[in-house]
Amino acid sequence: MSVKTYVQAIRETMRDEMRRDEKVFVMGEDVEVLGGIFGATRDLVKEFGPDRIRNTPISEAGFISAGLGAACAGMRPIVELMYMDFALVAGDSLINQVAKTRYIFGGKARVPLVIRGQQGVGRGNAATHSQSVEAIFMHFPGFKLAMPSTPADAAGLLRTAIRDDNPVIVIEHKALYITKGEVPDDPDFMIPFGKANIVRSGKDVTVIATHTYVKKALDVAEKLAQEGIDVEVIDPRTLVPLDIATLTDSVRKTGRAVIVHEAHRTGGIGAELASQIYELAFPYLDAPIERLGAKSCPLPFNLGLENAVVPQPDDIVRAIKRTLHLKEA
Repeated sequence: MSVKTYVQAIRETMRDEMRRDEKVFVMGEDVEVLGGIFGATRDLVKEFGPDRIRNTPISEAGFISAGLGAACAGMRPIVELMYMDFALVAGDSLINQVAKTRYIFGGKARVPLVIRGQQGVGRGNAATHSQSVEAIFMHFPGFKLAMPSTPADAAGLLRTAIRDDNPVIVIEHKALYITKGEVPDDPDFMIPFGKANIVRSGKDVTVIATHTYVKKALDVAEKLAQEGIDVEVIDPRTLVPLDIATLTDSVRKTGRAVIVHEAHRTGGIGAELASQIYELAFPYLDAPIERLGAKSCPLPFNLGLENAVVPQPDDIVRAIKRTLHLKEA
């Protein structure tokens, strides 16, 4: 085990996979000299050169389509998006081409394409650089979708994505890049898709959280433990495939569920998770499922207003206590 930052885990995983397989290469805006806007490809060009760390024009539709073509031709491209918000610029390329190519060709066309980038709040990047877009990709069949919340998950899920023969979208979070954690030194360390992580076991209420809210949920759980409330915290890690069995097993045990994410509450992944839990575990519920997400407005530039839009730890506390029919904090 080694202690690494989240972004270091990503960079070293890409480096190791490029050493292992000469078909793996990286392309994106400013990935060569600058190393990407958050340094995920920093200094990789010194080892692999500009043919395998390739700068692209500012055209997401163009270089995502180029990545698709390269994947179909036998390469294993990793395409970096500066901000996941910019995936919307390439909506047709992603939804109508990348997601459907294997299906259209009856599985004969392999598409080992990884599209990775960051999203989320925390830096005051405002309305068009702070959105959370995972629900879009969960909606359209054809993608696998990973959302790592720790350095170990960032390494293990990314390596699994790179070695997969299907298109995988790996959504990182800008506020997590500087966080640290232990990462296995094994160059073949992989985390299987479709396997949720029970981060903390508990018996009173299940909290399902993604990205930065995993740590916030853990902090809330430790606080509530002092009040005698035992919170189970689960990180799905991948939304496609989704480990719904682990989520429903937990809810059957606790009888209560709180789902929290940074994306807008309306139409967010919490709605889908809640619906599936209701369908599969309704008789076990002792309270309605609580869903927490961003308010229905564009993300503000001002950090104070940004915090007012997305859920805060006290919101999680209140939601948990509502499921327990306790007075709100």
